[in-house]
Amino acid sequence: MPNTLLLKNVRPMAGEATDVLIQDGRIARLTSGQVAEGMAVEDGGGAILLPGLVEAHTHLDKTLWGMGWVPNSAGPRLIDKIDNERTLKGALGIDPARQSARQVVQSLRKGTTQIRTHVDVDTVVGLSGMEGVLATRERYADAMDIEIVAFPQSGMLVRQGTVELLEEAMRLGADVVGGLDPCGIDRDPKGHLDAVFALAEKFGKPIDIHLHEQALLGAFSMELIFERTRALGMEGQVTISHAFCLGDPDTAMVDALLEEIAALDIAIMTTGSASRPVPPVARLARRGIRTCAGSDGIRDTWGPYGSADMLERAMLIGLRNNFRRDDEVELGLAVCTTGGAATMRTAGYGLAEGCNADLVLVEAETLAEAVVNHPERKLVLKRGRVVARDGEALVTAP
Repeated sequence: MPNTLLLKNVRPMAGEATDVLIQDGRIARLTSGQVAEGMAVEDGGGAILLPGLVEAHTHLDKTLWGMGWVPNSAGPRLIDKIDNERTLKGALGIDPARQSARQVVQSLRKGTTQIRTHVDVDTVVGLSGMEGVLATRERYADAMDIEIVAFPQSGMLVRQGTVELLEEAMRLGADVVGGLDPCGIDRDPKGHLDAVFALAEKFGKPIDIHLHEQALLGAFSMELIFERTRALGMEGQVTISHAFCLGDPDTAMVDALLEEIAALDIAIMTTGSASRPVPPVARLARRGIRTCAGSDGIRDTWGPYGSADMLERAMLIGLRNNFRRDDEVELGLAVCTTGGAATMRTAGYGLAEGCNADLVLVEAETLAEAVVNHPERKLVLKRGRVVARDGEALVTAP
């Protein structure tokens, strides 16, 4: 039975121990005492079984992972970091295919089974980042699902020719249309959002917009996003990443925004940033707002931090949201699992019979302990095939 695997003695979501029969890449049966005769067997030893972790926001094309330590030289403003990165990409020899492969393998070690990555498209790098990450997606297709956002990191309208490059990126195989700070970067919110939504409409693709803008400026940009989402019938197809304005102390303003977000089924991505106000995860959950998380940049020119560990990210989100009780800590985990899958509209995600066998085994007593300790991943499966064991990926990086 080459397409059959039996996971013995595992605890789905830290519940009662059971066995999981996997056939043809899907969970076929969950029940104890299944016969393993003639099939491959993995003994979970009572470990917690989780669905694959979801990295819903990162930048695979520009990580410095594996390139040695590079001292950070970025200035304090957003535009300083953008300009610094554009300069250093060539100077440091950041090869998007090589670097994206290295981060994918690191993510796999940590139990991530699907990634949404924003890939830079601008008049300096052109489509080289897209081409590199597309090659990585093909190379690791059996081990990781990668969704690509065509991302105008340097702005769209302030750099003539970027809109045309984004259109070509969509033709090459990007899955999502990206945007960035319509006021703060392009200084033309109407023009920027018109271009983003026009591309989404033309290619029939969803949208994911970086919105670092805070307070009233961020609220203003959000309202323009709401208007276009409603007018074009794109409910459920828009993600707003970072959304720092939702962390504003003006609760009346935030509540009004949350009401619109829930009504339009807009998803929110948070990294649990330590340097800016952050979306209040518990309040979003109470309104049923799809909320996901990501590592953002991992050891790149923007900052030296990150390990591609979404259990660690769940802990950071818990810290930033002052989650202390076990049920609160578990909410941080939900953002990094089911929330990411809901944002990316992943079919067949979960631990029920019939779901894809994208699975992670971790040794812990409870879900909260798994988040807080983020122990080595004992086993990682992609479509029922073991792709990492005891913290080591079974695929290699260049």
